Amino acid sequence: MLTIAGTARFASDLHLRAERPDLTQRFAAFLADTAAAHVETLFILGDLFEYWIGDDDLADPFNAQVCRLLRELADRGTRIYFIAGNRDFLIGATFAAAAGITLLGETERVAAGGAATLLMHGDTVCTDDLPYQEFRRMVRSPQWQADFLARPLAERRAEVENLRRRSAEAMQGKTAAIMDANAAAIRAALTSHGCARLIHGHTHRPSHETLALASGSAERWVLSDWDTGRGDALEIDAAGVRRIDLSA
Repeated sequence: MLTIAGTARFASDLHLRAERPDLTQRFAAFLADTAAAHVETLFILGDLFEYWIGDDDLADPFNAQVCRLLRELADRGTRIYFIAGNRDFLIGATFAAAAGITLLGETERVAAGGAATLLMHGDTVCTDDLPYQEFRRMVRSPQWQADFLARPLAERRAEVENLRRRSAEAMQGKTAAIMDANAAAIRAALTSHGCARLIHGHTHRPSHETLALASGSAERWVLSDWDTGRGDALEIDAAGVRRIDLSA
């Protein structure tokens, strides 16, 4: 378990992309504020990018810009941890080294603000969305990733655009309940990891709730995605948890 001393911040689902410079500007401002506030640790819980087709695309000017912003914060002393999302699970060691971040697994237990806290992107607890879970298993397999990364960048970029289009079409035929986190899966995750707090994103439905577990009460914090009119982060220190409004 990581022990977080001082102040920690958590953000998710920024979906940064070249065609949305406003989001990149907001991200730069957030990182500058994080440095100015002397935040010791920043956790990015997936979907930093709208998509990531491989670390060999790091030379792309937009990708290099985001990498540079993270590196500047890391060089100022903030530790940055990253859990992959469903859009950027191909981020690897080359990007991490260049950006000065530490890659984590699908889940991570941290001691923050006096509570054992479970961190994840959030898609693994959306267990009612069976087609998505099947797709997730496919693209997270080492063989699929090796085959995909062996293709030229242009082919990969075209394939991602096709997957994004198909994903948008598939979402139109799903109910909000199916795409949301499953209550039993949430409780099971908290129980199996021995945590009293869960922080995740993915669902784009910011919320805070108290849960009853066999071991006692727990809480779940859901981060917002970043888009026009919405966006947030959480901050945890000795005083507790607070939500930072980053909407614009």
